[in-house]
Amino acid sequence: MRLSELFVRLAAFAVAALICVVGARFAVATVETRSVEAVQVALQENGHDFATVLGDGLQVILEGEAPTEANRFRAISTAGSMVDASRVIDNMTVKASEALQAPEFSMEILRNDSGVSLIGLIPAATDREALTARFAGLAGRDGNFADFLETADYETPVGWDDSVDFALRALRQLPRSKISVRAGRVSVEAISDSPEEKARFENELRRITPAGQLVTLNIMAPRQVVSPFVTRFIKDADGARFDSCVADTPAAERRIVAAAQAAGVEGRVGCTVALGAPTARWADAVTMALEAVDELGGGTVTVSDTEVTLVGQQGAVQGLFDRIAGELENTLPEAFALEAILPAAPTSGQEGPPQFVATLSPEGLVQLRGRVSDELLNTTAENFARAKFGSNDISMATRVSDGLPGTWPMRVLAGVEALSSLSNGSVTVQPDTVVVRGNSGIEDANGVITRLLVDKLGSSAEFEVDVTYVEALDPIAALPTEEECLDQITAVTTARKITFDPGSANIAGEGASIIDDIAEILRRCSDLRLEIAGYTDSQGSEEGNQRLSQQRADAVLDALRVRRVPVSSFRSVGYGEENPIADNETEAGREANRRIEFTLIVPESTEELTALEQIEAEAAEQETGDEATE
Repeated sequence: MRLSELFVRLAAFAVAALICVVGARFAVATVETRSVEAVQVALQENGHDFATVLGDGLQVILEGEAPTEANRFRAISTAGSMVDASRVIDNMTVKASEALQAPEFSMEILRNDSGVSLIGLIPAATDREALTARFAGLAGRDGNFADFLETADYETPVGWDDSVDFALRALRQLPRSKISVRAGRVSVEAISDSPEEKARFENELRRITPAGQLVTLNIMAPRQVVSPFVTRFIKDADGARFDSCVADTPAAERRIVAAAQAAGVEGRVGCTVALGAPTARWADAVTMALEAVDELGGGTVTVSDTEVTLVGQQGAVQGLFDRIAGELENTLPEAFALEAILPAAPTSGQEGPPQFVATLSPEGLVQLRGRVSDELLNTTAENFARAKFGSNDISMATRVSDGLPGTWPMRVLAGVEALSSLSNGSVTVQPDTVVVRGNSGIEDANGVITRLLVDKLGSSAEFEVDVTYVEALDPIAALPTEEECLDQITAVTTARKITFDPGSANIAGEGASIIDDIAEILRRCSDLRLEIAGYTDSQGSEEGNQRLSQQRADAVLDALRVRRVPVSSFRSVGYGEENPIADNETEAGREANRRIEFTLIVPESTEELTALEQIEAEAAEQETGDEATE
């Protein structure tokens, strides 16, 4: 009996133990499942989808590849916020990071009246002291120079040195500018004092731009002030055209051009956008005036400030002219006043009108001929011409005549002044008209002369301006290239030779006059990079010849500097007896070898070999070495 009780007790104990084990396992599985689920939800909510969660009893295991070490740490922290941090096991890896990319090197250069400042990131290999010294020199003695450059130890990119060199050359030209430099790219923003200076800056910068360099120019110029503000439009048997066209805004220019094209103007046409318009309704008045001329079928209209002068063609119907003039007068903006003139038809049998003619030849010879009202006008016209043309080549063929109109002196002097805007041409003055014809290097010469005649003779004056713009005569557009400058110098030194006293660097003979001619060429070729090379014959020691050739090259450079030629971009080099061009065994050959040569300085190429080209070059060198060994 006692034995059975023992078995019962043991069985009860075993059953209780089994129940405890099953309960414990169930509790652990429940905790594990809920922990895994809670951590997984938290990770997804916080954007850590790269992590997966596994359960191992009470432990929570994190696996997966984190993008960065920071993401890995945040995932562990998120898991630790849901369960005890000691239960979190980190089995995650971190994605291998890519190699650091070299930064984009760039430099901003600002120059104004206060000085020069630099800011940006440049390669550590750059000679910073030399670089800043070059830019600091442009700040002047009293100017401020600020250096905010940082450096990075990465390889200098291809084209960086050329870009910096061009930026320095551009900065010399532009006293108020901002230049942005990157490898192979330069952006230039600047302010000029006038449209002419803007054109000169742009032409010069394009001339010195290295091959392969991407340059963006944005040079602003203030609008010119035009006074009087004149637009003159003509429509006759020769067609429709402007003698002068000005507008106060680009929008006004488009409206005026559209009205002119509707009235019969053909081809490319434009107006000068300038300051000085008498009213904001300038375009309204001009377009109405052009429409009136078109409706008349021909005539001339001059809008000078607020005065509008409409001149009909001879033979026009009086009634039609009166109607159109009346409509124009009533529709013009309030500030404008109209004067309408219909010339009477000419009568036959009349003697030709008196004339005064002034001509300017391409060589600069000025001739005045025709009629003048008195000796005072004759002397005044001659002196005025000398003042305007700055020349003694004035030929007088005038004669005093009675019966000339009282406005004759003003018309004669206005004609001489109009002629000064031409490179060559003529001016014919008659009692009822002034005719100006010729060529000019001023792009808007027609407008300049028209405004002059309106200012001097009045808006109702009859005149004709037919001037052709010739680019070759434009002092800005016709600036020579570096190669053309060198060709001109070569032509001078080929015809004549710079000579020196025997055994010295003293310029002798006609050498001074040759350098005068070279200096004149170089003044038209600003910022030219030039090498002045000195050579000798083979007589004497090699060391002495090299020293003498250097002294002679320096003497030529100093002579150009004395003549106020900017030589900061020049260099003088003595080559001694190297590179002979003739036989040193003869006197004539030695004389030819004693010479000064001028050549352009070409920037060294910064082009680097690609990896494939480098491998091929090394293989070629290896083959050459193997052949030499054999």
